[in-house]
Amino acid sequence: MKTQTSMKNRLYLLLGVCLIPLTCIIVYLLVLVNSFSQRYDAIVANITKANTYNIVFKEDMDYLMYIIVVNADRAEELVDIEKPQIMIDEARDAFLELYDSADSDRVKKSLKSIIKSLNILEDRVAEIEEDALVSGSYDVNMERLDLNVRVLTDLIQEQIQEYIYFQAINLEKLRLGIRRDVVHAILVLSLGMGGIFLIAFTVSGKIIRSITKPIQKLCVVAKQAGQGNFSVRMDETGTYELAVLNDSFNRMVQELDKLVEDIRVEQLNLRAAELKLLQEQINPHFLYNTLDTIMWLAESKDTEQVVKMVSSLSDFFRTTLSKGKDFITVEEEKKHIKSYLEIQQFRYRDILEYEICFSEEIYQYEMLKLTLQPLVENALYHGIKNKRGLGHIKVTGEKEGENLIFKVRDNGIGMTEERSRQVQQLIRGEKLSDKESSGFGLFNINERIRLHYGMEYGLTLKSTYREGTEFQVKIPCVKK
Repeated sequence: MKTQTSMKNRLYLLLGVCLIPLTCIIVYLLVLVNSFSQRYDAIVANITKANTYNIVFKEDMDYLMYIIVVNADRAEELVDIEKPQIMIDEARDAFLELYDSADSDRVKKSLKSIIKSLNILEDRVAEIEEDALVSGSYDVNMERLDLNVRVLTDLIQEQIQEYIYFQAINLEKLRLGIRRDVVHAILVLSLGMGGIFLIAFTVSGKIIRSITKPIQKLCVVAKQAGQGNFSVRMDETGTYELAVLNDSFNRMVQELDKLVEDIRVEQLNLRAAELKLLQEQINPHFLYNTLDTIMWLAESKDTEQVVKMVSSLSDFFRTTLSKGKDFITVEEEKKHIKSYLEIQQFRYRDILEYEICFSEEIYQYEMLKLTLQPLVENALYHGIKNKRGLGHIKVTGEKEGENLIFKVRDNGIGMTEERSRQVQQLIRGEKLSDKESSGFGLFNINERIRLHYGMEYGLTLKSTYREGTEFQVKIPCVKK
């Protein structure tokens, strides 16, 4: 068998064709969104930090320095005189940090101006604190407060606002960039999804065709095989699973073809055997002897016996032929063996008596014709005739469960154990030969029953030497 790709691998291929490009698009979008988020967060954080000093730095610094100037003699009691320096240091550190993270020259220039102004403010605050604590000159210090501190805090506030303005411009640029990138991402996503859909549609179409086309062909071929064409074969194409299925189908059809041929040959052989069996049943010697008997009775002017013999012979052949049918009712089979025994009893009236006991409930069931008559004939010729004195043949039929059981008993010579074993082998067809005509007939009865009803049905034998023989026939109950 050629190496084939399995159906599972083809489905995995389709899954990969869909998922790999889709995963790449998703990763691209995630990276893009993360980049937007980081840039946006950085600008907003910078604006927020700068805006904090824009709101409170000037007011707090002016207030503290005013307290120190106005209340120079007890400034340490009213405020923390080191607080202005701390505020300046914190602000300078914050704007130095913003300077390090700045990404444009204009923003860096603005931050450098703020830091320079903070350094100047630091010097002026130190001078005012020193003079206020030493000289305590209110007018001089107020002038310094107005000209140095307040002017510088105003300047720093303006510079902070300028920085916030520049950052707002950057934020607007980011917004426009985000909008442009979103449009680009939508375009990439649309093209990607379209490409994925096209590739997935193409690949899935090929995979579906590689699966459905062989299945459709298999359905057509299977239908042809179902109609009796066992010469059809499937190509080992498609997926691995379908190739295995096609190979198994080809083997099955090949075996069916061989089996049908064997059955045809067997049926021909069986038909030939059945014809031979019919020929044996319509034994010319039996017919000649019966006609001789009728002629002898006619010459003796025994009209009643002639009528009876002719009637029995007519019934016998009517059932034997039965318009070519293979199946007759149990009642018709009973009439057949009765007409046969009536004819034979007239010839062997000194040694033969018989009894037929069938349950009336089984009369309308079907059975193979010529099933019991050969057994009755066998009982007469191989049992009763070989015994001295009067012999008795009893034929019974009854229903047991879902089966019909027929028994043909005689009190003839019977069989030895060795002969009984040989006959049983003949019935099974194990040692059949042309010399064993009786064995051939028994084998045919058993074979016909098994062929039509199944291997669990058939003919069995029990025999005791000098006591008699019993044949039993088992068939299923089948209504006509």
